Amino acid sequence: MEHVYQHLIVTRLRGLLFVTLNRPETRNALGAEVVAEMDRAIAGTPGEPPPRALILRGSGGFFSAGGNVGGFAANLGEPAPQPDPVAARNREFGRFMERLAALPMPVIAAVEGAAMGGGMGLACAADIVLATQDARFALSETRLGLIPAQIAPFVVARLGLRTARRLGISGERIHGETALRLGMADELAVDSASLDALLAQWLTSICACAPRANALIKPLLAECVAPEAAGAALDRAAALFAGCLRDEGVAGIEAFRRRQPPGWAQVIAAEDVRKACAAEPAPL
Repeated sequence: MEHVYQHLIVTRLRGLLFVTLNRPETRNALGAEVVAEMDRAIAGTPGEPPPRALILRGSGGFFSAGGNVGGFAANLGEPAPQPDPVAARNREFGRFMERLAALPMPVIAAVEGAAMGGGMGLACAADIVLATQDARFALSETRLGLIPAQIAPFVVARLGLRTARRLGISGERIHGETALRLGMADELAVDSASLDALLAQWLTSICACAPRANALIKPLLAECVAPEAAGAALDRAAALFAGCLRDEGVAGIEAFRRRQPPGWAQVIAAEDVRKACAAEPAPL
């Protein structure tokens, strides 16, 4: 039975599976319905041969703005019910991420525009990340009073703990050579047309490798580094995310909607730094 997709463009071409997020009006936000469709797309159709590679992309020149936190239906001003539906929904995204990262075929993320929050996590779950020079990546959750809960293991696996900490505690946006240097991108293209050509080169290289060998090497390598308690860590992350959403997240998301800085934001000037580092610092 062929799947019908409302939020994706799914194309099989010459044994390759192209999955394009297609909600440009939301900047391809990862709402529950989008994630459910992606889950169906990567699961494939019974009896259909597995693809040689999976290519993830976003339509409208934008990869993904990340999770649609505004879509959480819970009354955040009230005490959290148990079990917490926010944690349950957050954890379900993590289960999708686990399935995506465990796919035996090569996964390529082709990033244009921006990959924010969960969108960056989605790219981190890929084996190869190709990006335009102006593509931006950020762990933006902490600026909303949240945490990158379900994507954290995949970000650390790709970037290492040191860089994941740097990006997580600052919400820093990186692009171009910085993304390349930190390992977020494997290769850069000048623009969208160049990204198409670069993607074609990588797919040609992948298709030069034997399909069964490629399908076996990924799980083999994963066994070498797989954390024993990844599932337990993601369970705890879901609870932490729900707690953040019901606390600072309320103000953070409202400030984001109003396009205003949240109450905890402040601007530190160079003069403030000089005063603080002086031998006899004056009060800031």
